[in-house]
Amino acid sequence: MSVRMRRVYEPPEPDDGLRVLVDRLWPRGLSKDAARVDEWPKALTPSTELRRWYHAGEGSYEEFAERYEAELTAPEAAELLDTLRASARKGPVTLLTSAKAPEESHAAVLARLLAE
Repeated sequence: MSVRMRRVYEPPEPDDGLRVLVDRLWPRGLSKDAARVDEWPKALTPSTELRRWYHAGEGSYEEFAERYEAELTAPEAAELLDTLRASARKGPVTLLTSAKAPEESHAAVLARLLAE
């Protein structure tokens, strides 16, 4: 299973496979043509409330990850996660985010869950 994270602002690479935008909001200043996003499952992204809480610096990354994983148990999110996991079994999947530090973002949580 091949899942990796990249910033959406980086140019696409031939080995990206399925390119999935995992941000709730479209990245600023980036055209849809340049992004070359294959899927944008908004129900798989952190809720607006959780995103605002985390970016306000009110909690740790670990607490954010726990809260986000709890959100991913909702039926629609769980179904999308299973679908994405199936895609990763078939070929490479690249999780795209505009986060400046993808390793401390929701994309890292998703990558870990997809690898399980």
